Amino acid sequence: DDLTQFFGPHEALLCPAWETLPFERVSPNVETMGRRLEVLWRLQGSHRPRIVVAGIRALLQKLGPHARSIDPIVIHPGDQIDADSLLGRLVQEGYRREELVEHRGEVSRRGSIIDIFPSTADTPVRIDLWGDEVDRLTSFNVNDQRSTNDLTEAVIFAARELQLDDRTRERARGLVASEPWGREHWDRLGDGALFDGMESWLPWLVEEDLLLTDLLDSQSRLVLIDPRRMRDRARDLLAEEDDLAR
Repeated sequence: DDLTQFFGPHEALLCPAWETLPFERVSPNVETMGRRLEVLWRLQGSHRPRIVVAGIRALLQKLGPHARSIDPIVIHPGDQIDADSLLGRLVQEGYRREELVEHRGEVSRRGSIIDIFPSTADTPVRIDLWGDEVDRLTSFNVNDQRSTNDLTEAVIFAARELQLDDRTRERARGLVASEPWGREHWDRLGDGALFDGMESWLPWLVEEDLLLTDLLDSQSRLVLIDPRRMRDRARDLLAEEDDLAR
């Protein structure tokens, strides 16, 4: 928060770590995964941030099989979209279909209206279609479901870091023979099933061990900060000031 005051809201990003423990049968928070995907996308695109802040867990956590090719859905008023294809992709990327959208990672469709709560957004997005054309793009209030502000763009990141494309599913099927102890999970992943805790098996589904630092270019600088050493140094400085004052 302090850094954004100096450099601007889009120049300093936080890359959070998963809140879950290894092999815990729950998935990380939808917003956490979305924020991580946004950082990866920004690092490989033309809108690179000046600073990325990450805790040690986030820094050492292996990235998904598509870490180098993050491709969010970008929608503008006047765009031509296929509603069925859009919904199918959102569900594949971890969004849940609901009657009403109230939480991040949810999507609903009512006739020509598609409501989405993007994983990184503070407010949900409403796409009003006229045929296949985006007639209006707005944010809306989850309490009364009424549209509020017109938007010029909606950037929608996936709600899961682990994307089960053909290559990833094939790798999961191959693990049935080499790692038979996890057959139940390899079968589900090989069939393309989405389930809580599936991200725990990500290390077995990547062909290349990637960390956040692997996406930095040669001109990037890495600064490691130990809060305990900073605290001790601050105490030393305060003690020196007291001595000077006396």
